[in-house]
Amino acid sequence: MNWYVYIAKTKTRRYYTGITKNPQERIIKHNQGKGSQLAIQQGPFELIYVSKFFISKSEARKREIQIKGWNRRKKEKLINGEWG
Repeated sequence: MNWYVYIAKTKTRRYYTGITKNPQERIIKHNQGKGSQLAIQQGPFELIYVSKFFISKSEARKREIQIKGWNRRKKEKLINGEWG
């Protein structure tokens, strides 16, 4: 199965980074208040970035953790295609 890393913007303009097999379906679930506590508190979400797919969940998780450690400016460069 393919895994994707995604970034969504919350109603408070925060970035939420996660992994999933289906980014569009995951955003729908977030917007229904399903998932993490942050999803319940911060929704609705707008999907703003989806990475290329990863073969394994562990590979996608490593990338998710890497992106979560970045500052906002670096995340915005990734979203805008200025960073790899």
